Amino acid sequence: MMSSTTARDKGPGRGGAADAGKDGGVVHVRGQRLGRDEGVERRAVVIVNPTKVDGQRLRAAVSAEEQARRWRPSVWFETSPDDPGQSVARAALANDPTVIIVAGGDGTVRAVAEVVHPTRVPLAVVPAGTGNLLARNLGLMADIETAVHTAFTGSTRAIDLGVTELTHRDGRTQTHVFLVMTGVGLDARMASDTSRALKKRIGWLAYTEPISRSVLGNKQFEMHYEVGHAKERTVRAHTVIVGNCGTLTAGILLLPDARADDGLLDVVLLRPRGWWQWLRVAARLGVGGVLHRTEGGRVVLRSAPDLRALQYVQDRRLTARFDDPQKVELDGDSFGFVTAVTITIRPHALLVRGPWLTGNGAGKIPARLLPDGDRMYTPRDSNPEPSD
Repeated sequence: MMSSTTARDKGPGRGGAADAGKDGGVVHVRGQRLGRDEGVERRAVVIVNPTKVDGQRLRAAVSAEEQARRWRPSVWFETSPDDPGQSVARAALANDPTVIIVAGGDGTVRAVAEVVHPTRVPLAVVPAGTGNLLARNLGLMADIETAVHTAFTGSTRAIDLGVTELTHRDGRTQTHVFLVMTGVGLDARMASDTSRALKKRIGWLAYTEPISRSVLGNKQFEMHYEVGHAKERTVRAHTVIVGNCGTLTAGILLLPDARADDGLLDVVLLRPRGWWQWLRVAARLGVGGVLHRTEGGRVVLRSAPDLRALQYVQDRRLTARFDDPQKVELDGDSFGFVTAVTITIRPHALLVRGPWLTGNGAGKIPARLLPDGDRMYTPRDSNPEPSD
């Protein structure tokens, strides 16, 4: 297992060795911890989705932090429809950055992370998308100035990466990472069927129309799946979502046990038989988001009866194949139709900059941190029995 205190070799004058100290799960990396050390030159690279961000305000915030911290001038790149982030991320790495600041939505962050994560260069997020689910789940929601300040002054921690191998209906295979969720069914239709112009104008409320159509139609598909090393099972479902994080827009807690750094995938099957079961699903998710905030509420949730329409499982691997091609999404972006998927987890694969502190707990992140070294994971239920 990759240690959370590993740092890449940054070369002469940059301090590539990992600091021996580790406090409260926060990663300390010389050359990445911020300050005014003599003889250490630091530089940020900024990757911007120009359709999402107030560029003038962002440049002013970055310039102010550069001058205050005595960093070298930042290098800037913009994404485009033809390059959502991968090519500019490779160009960014050529500038030997101390941190890469990504200003955009979940799709932009995902594309950059796909290229950057093996290098162990930390990412800092300036949330500027429709959902900003990664930032919400990690406690990174902030205005431009605060997010940029965190990029220059924050601490670094490691989170997991989901990896999805997609088999398309023409037989092509692709492998992509995700940071928040990947899914087939409702969320994939939301990703492909929601108007970009409407999302820009009214935000996440634009998803209301495709959600309503999907729920009222309640079209289900047959899925043959394996969780971990259990035997293959067959189920009819409306939606299957695999997550690294658990909270959706508007604070809806879809995956209550999901943590961004626990080394596990959280899977939910939605399989309601009609509108009355959709009402039960909505009630459970709505009440669950409130109850999960306190220990007493979590006890109540654990004692609540299971819903056939809402089934959960945790493991490190899920494979699924479909009789009919299905739409798939990764972190809110559509990746077309697939006939099969294999989803795995890479523990602690991505370094993220944030405002979490090491002292009295103020500003701590909401997700659990893994201990150093190897750990045996015990999935809650690696072999769910579909009940029709």
